[in-house]
Amino acid sequence: MDLKIERTDARTWPDEQLKELFSEGFPEFISADRLVKEYIGRVGEWFAGLDLTLVDEREVPVASGWGVPIHWDGLTGTLPTGYTQALVRAVEGREQGTEANTLVICGAVVTPSLKGRGLAGETIRALRRTAGEAGLTQVVAPVRPTTKARYPLTPIETFMRWSREDGMALDPWMRTHQRLGAEILAAAPVSQTMTGTVAEWERWTGLALPESGDYVIPDGLSLLRVDRSADRGVYREPNVWMRHS
Repeated sequence: MDLKIERTDARTWPDEQLKELFSEGFPEFISADRLVKEYIGRVGEWFAGLDLTLVDEREVPVASGWGVPIHWDGLTGTLPTGYTQALVRAVEGREQGTEANTLVICGAVVTPSLKGRGLAGETIRALRRTAGEAGLTQVVAPVRPTTKARYPLTPIETFMRWSREDGMALDPWMRTHQRLGAEILAAAPVSQTMTGTVAEWERWTGLALPESGDYVIPDGLSLLRVDRSADRGVYREPNVWMRHS
């Protein structure tokens, strides 16, 4: 497959192509992070050069990935708490004039019909090259291990240590990063916090939530906590920090 790598904002993509590309990317509740909503506009405006799309010979987008630049001293203890704080640190760092030295890979998605063809890896490589060209000497990622949804009761600190007989991570998305030379750094037990009303969570999950308490939800990496007296559900999503060489 002949691929071109473009900035996502280099052209206007047809809605039907974008709908196909992102049709299996993330669960609906992923957009319920209120702090992300506060910062995502500035992220899109200021860091568009780190938002890339892979285009095939038909001029159709087949994969996309993006990240943000932050300043990080290389110590595990000073990593952002996860995805959301990486966005906050990138935006506030730019506002304060802090020189960034690290790319945080925030996400990558592949069109469903082409999964398993190595396009996610190509997207990550493209982001790493772009980071190097921008003078960002370190690359990290708060990886969302999708297999974790099968083990929502297991702490992320435990899950991230699970491996196959060949020593690679049990989770396939973590393995994709490992094959590109990344190492596991640390757990991010609260990478994002999603908040909504009980009715919103019932719509997002397709479940009835008749009582206050903890619920296993489809595609949830941890439990949803429902408080019906406050008409609120809170879901804290765990990720795994990985560092690319």
